[in-house]
Amino acid sequence: MSPVVSRRSRMRIAMAFAAGIVVLAATWIQAQAPPARGGGAGQGRAASADPYPQRPPADPAVVARGRALFTAQCGACHGADARGGENGGPNLLRSQLVLGDQNGELIAEVVRTGRPGTMMPPMLLSNAQVADIAAYIHSFPVGGADAARDRPETIVVGRAEAGRAAFQAKCAGCHSATGDLRGLAERVTDPKQLQDFWLMPSTAPLKRGRGNGGTPSTATVTLASGEVINGRLTRLDDFVVTIVLSDGMTRSFTRKGAVPRVEIRNPLQPHKDLLPKYTDPEIHDITAYLVTLQ
Repeated sequence: MSPVVSRRSRMRIAMAFAAGIVVLAATWIQAQAPPARGGGAGQGRAASADPYPQRPPADPAVVARGRALFTAQCGACHGADARGGENGGPNLLRSQLVLGDQNGELIAEVVRTGRPGTMMPPMLLSNAQVADIAAYIHSFPVGGADAARDRPETIVVGRAEAGRAAFQAKCAGCHSATGDLRGLAERVTDPKQLQDFWLMPSTAPLKRGRGNGGTPSTATVTLASGEVINGRLTRLDDFVVTIVLSDGMTRSFTRKGAVPRVEIRNPLQPHKDLLPKYTDPEIHDITAYLVTLQ
């Protein structure tokens, strides 16, 4: 004879059976679902991916091209090692967007549109150039520990004698250790500021009361009549060019397309042209030499 089951017991058995059915159904649905994908440009990678992906070594030639572009276009704000710079650019190596990027496809959108409301401007770079920059950024190892927090006591780690030789080869055509740079280390006492000055003089003024520490940009304006006027450039846009003449008089000219013709001479252009050509040891060595110019 079967035992008598109370009404309450029957309800408990039914509820347990229903719960079991729900668990089995959820397990089956999860097994049938496709693997999770990254949500979009803001996420950039699957939630289950390695938080610090280790990438295979890239072509050294590609990394070298990326380094040159990054140094010239991005290094002033994001630092030479992409871990953040003195001008406020964030650490790129630990950025979720960069960590999810493969070949520049996520970085390209930010590069081309900039970051409104920040100092990040839009840049006109091709897909190939962005891919090279991405290869350079991805060449740095990334892990749970942030090397950017381990700041050295001083950035002066190069060899002054080697820096003297590099200075003579690349800088002596325009500068002299006994002329315009005499006493440089007394005028710019912070080695980091000094390094920024000679690498990117437009972003680190030399404390001498002369703007960027050199001759300002000048312009030659050729009018439709053939008259040629030279002066210090103070404004240039699509509509107006303004220069200051040698006697202090300011003159402005309305621009319509290529008329008048305007030729700009930027004294900092040689610095910009050399920027992607320096090697890391040369940067450290030249800095070590410049701090000796008392």
